[in-house]
Amino acid sequence: FAELGREYPDVKTQKLLVDAASMMFVKNPKRFEVVVTSNLFGDILTDLGAAIAGGMGLAAGANLNPERKYPSMFEPIHGSAPDIAGKGIANPLASIWSVSQMLDFFGKEDWGKRVLAAIETLLVEKKTLTPDLGGTAKTQDLGEAILEILRR
Repeated sequence: FAELGREYPDVKTQKLLVDAASMMFVKNPKRFEVVVTSNLFGDILTDLGAAIAGGMGLAAGANLNPERKYPSMFEPIHGSAPDIAGKGIANPLASIWSVSQMLDFFGKEDWGKRVLAAIETLLVEKKTLTPDLGGTAKTQDLGEAILEILRR
Protein backbone atom coordinates (compact mmCIF):
# COMPACT_ATOMS: atom_id res chain seq x y z
CA PHE A 1 0.00 0.00 0.00
CA ALA A 2 3.00 2.27 0.42
CA GLU A 3 3.43 2.30 -3.37
CA LEU A 4 -0.07 3.68 -3.72
CA GLY A 5 0.80 6.63 -1.48
CA ARG A 6 3.99 7.33 -3.44
CA GLU A 7 2.11 7.11 -6.73
CA TYR A 8 -0.45 9.69 -5.54
CA PRO A 9 1.42 12.08 -3.21
CA ASP A 10 -1.47 14.59 -3.14
CA VAL A 11 -3.81 12.01 -1.65
CA LYS A 12 -3.78 11.79 2.13
CA THR A 13 -3.38 8.18 3.26
CA GLN A 14 -3.48 6.49 6.63
CA LYS A 15 -2.56 2.97 7.63
CA LEU A 16 -4.90 1.27 10.15
CA LEU A 17 -5.28 -2.15 11.72
CA VAL A 18 -8.57 -3.82 10.82
CA ASP A 19 -9.90 -3.67 14.39
CA ALA A 20 -9.25 0.07 14.61
CA ALA A 21 -10.74 0.62 11.18
CA SER A 22 -13.83 -1.38 12.21
CA MET A 23 -14.34 0.84 15.24
CA MET A 24 -13.95 3.96 13.12
CA PHE A 25 -16.44 2.62 10.55
CA VAL A 26 -19.01 2.57 13.33
CA LYS A 27 -18.05 5.74 15.19
CA ASN A 28 -17.09 8.02 12.31
CA PRO A 29 -17.76 6.49 8.88
CA LYS A 30 -17.52 9.89 7.14
CA ARG A 31 -13.75 9.84 7.56
CA PHE A 32 -13.49 7.09 4.94
CA GLU A 33 -13.74 7.82 1.26
CA VAL A 34 -11.73 4.94 -0.22
CA VAL A 35 -10.37 1.88 1.56
CA VAL A 36 -7.58 -0.23 0.11
CA THR A 37 -7.05 -3.51 1.90
CA SER A 38 -6.25 -7.19 1.59
CA ASN A 39 -9.05 -9.59 0.69
CA LEU A 40 -9.48 -10.91 4.26
CA PHE A 41 -9.62 -7.50 5.91
CA GLY A 42 -11.75 -6.16 3.08
CA ASP A 43 -14.24 -8.95 3.71
CA ILE A 44 -14.42 -8.06 7.40
CA LEU A 45 -14.93 -4.36 6.69
CA THR A 46 -17.50 -4.85 3.93
CA ASP A 47 -19.56 -7.16 6.12
CA LEU A 48 -19.48 -4.54 8.87
CA GLY A 49 -20.40 -1.81 6.38
CA ALA A 50 -23.30 -3.90 5.11
CA ALA A 51 -24.62 -4.36 8.63
CA ILE A 52 -24.39 -0.62 9.27
CA ALA A 53 -26.19 0.16 6.00
CA GLY A 54 -29.09 -2.19 6.66
CA GLY A 55 -28.01 -5.71 5.81
CA MET A 56 -26.03 -7.95 3.52
CA GLY A 57 -28.66 -7.72 0.80
CA LEU A 58 -27.74 -4.08 0.18
CA ALA A 59 -23.97 -4.40 -0.16
CA ALA A 60 -22.49 -4.36 -3.65
CA GLY A 61 -18.82 -4.83 -4.30
CA ALA A 62 -16.29 -4.33 -7.04
CA ASN A 63 -12.78 -5.68 -7.46
CA LEU A 64 -11.38 -3.23 -9.97
CA ASN A 65 -8.37 -3.46 -12.20
CA PRO A 66 -8.06 0.19 -13.24
CA GLU A 67 -5.36 -0.60 -15.80
CA ARG A 68 -7.82 -3.09 -17.36
CA LYS A 69 -4.98 -5.59 -17.78
CA TYR A 70 -7.10 -8.18 -16.02
CA PRO A 71 -10.89 -8.44 -15.73
CA SER A 72 -12.69 -6.57 -12.98
CA MET A 73 -15.44 -8.28 -11.00
CA PHE A 74 -18.74 -6.84 -9.81
CA GLU A 75 -20.78 -8.79 -7.28
CA PRO A 76 -22.76 -8.58 -4.07
CA ILE A 77 -20.52 -9.05 -1.04
CA HIS A 78 -22.73 -11.73 0.48
CA GLY A 79 -22.25 -15.41 -0.21
CA SER A 80 -24.60 -17.86 -1.85
CA ALA A 81 -26.91 -18.22 1.20
CA PRO A 82 -27.76 -21.91 0.70
CA ASP A 83 -30.17 -21.74 3.66
CA ILE A 84 -32.58 -19.60 1.63
CA ALA A 85 -31.82 -20.91 -1.88
CA GLY A 86 -34.95 -21.57 -3.91
CA LYS A 87 -37.28 -19.89 -1.42
CA GLY A 88 -37.61 -16.63 -3.38
CA ILE A 89 -36.80 -14.50 -0.35
CA ALA A 90 -33.26 -13.40 -1.24
CA ASN A 91 -32.74 -9.67 -1.61
CA PRO A 92 -31.39 -9.00 -5.13
CA LEU A 93 -30.52 -5.33 -4.55
CA ALA A 94 -26.80 -5.94 -3.98
CA SER A 95 -26.62 -7.77 -7.31
CA ILE A 96 -28.52 -4.97 -9.03
CA TRP A 97 -26.28 -2.36 -7.37
CA SER A 98 -23.27 -4.28 -8.70
CA VAL A 99 -24.70 -3.82 -12.20
CA SER A 100 -24.75 -0.07 -11.57
CA GLN A 101 -21.06 -0.17 -10.59
CA MET A 102 -20.23 -2.20 -13.69
CA LEU A 103 -22.05 0.26 -15.94
CA ASP A 104 -20.09 3.13 -14.38
CA PHE A 105 -16.81 1.27 -14.89
CA PHE A 106 -17.59 0.68 -18.56
CA GLY A 107 -18.33 4.36 -19.13
CA LYS A 108 -22.12 4.08 -19.07
CA GLU A 109 -22.54 6.43 -16.10
CA ASP A 110 -26.02 7.57 -17.21
CA TRP A 111 -27.30 4.01 -16.94
CA GLY A 112 -25.36 3.39 -13.73
CA LYS A 113 -27.07 6.43 -12.18
CA ARG A 114 -30.48 5.29 -13.44
CA VAL A 115 -30.05 1.84 -11.87
CA LEU A 116 -28.88 3.36 -8.58
CA ALA A 117 -31.77 5.85 -8.61
CA ALA A 118 -34.20 2.96 -9.17
CA ILE A 119 -32.83 1.21 -6.08
CA GLU A 120 -33.19 4.43 -4.06
CA THR A 121 -36.76 4.94 -5.29
CA LEU A 122 -37.69 1.38 -4.39
CA LEU A 123 -36.29 1.77 -0.87
CA VAL A 124 -38.00 5.14 -0.32
CA GLU A 125 -41.37 3.95 -1.62
CA LYS A 126 -41.21 0.82 0.60
CA LYS A 127 -43.89 -0.91 -1.49
CA THR A 128 -41.84 -3.90 -2.61
CA LEU A 129 -39.34 -5.11 -0.03
CA THR A 130 -37.96 -8.56 0.74
CA PRO A 131 -38.25 -10.01 4.27
CA ASP A 132 -34.76 -8.82 5.31
CA LEU A 133 -35.98 -5.26 4.72
CA GLY A 134 -39.26 -5.75 6.59
CA GLY A 135 -41.40 -6.63 3.58
CA THR A 136 -43.07 -9.71 2.18
CA ALA A 137 -42.01 -9.49 -1.48
CA LYS A 138 -40.33 -12.36 -3.27
CA THR A 139 -36.99 -11.95 -5.03
CA GLN A 140 -38.67 -11.83 -8.44
CA ASP A 141 -41.18 -9.22 -7.25
CA LEU A 142 -38.37 -6.91 -6.24
CA GLY A 143 -36.58 -7.40 -9.57
CA GLU A 144 -39.79 -6.63 -11.45
CA ALA A 145 -40.35 -3.53 -9.31
CA ILE A 146 -36.88 -2.24 -10.23
CA LEU A 147 -37.64 -2.81 -13.92
CA GLU A 148 -40.93 -0.94 -13.57
CA ILE A 149 -39.15 2.01 -11.92
CA LEU A 150 -36.57 2.05 -14.73
CA ARG A 151 -39.39 2.20 -17.29
CA ARG A 152 -40.92 5.34 -15.73
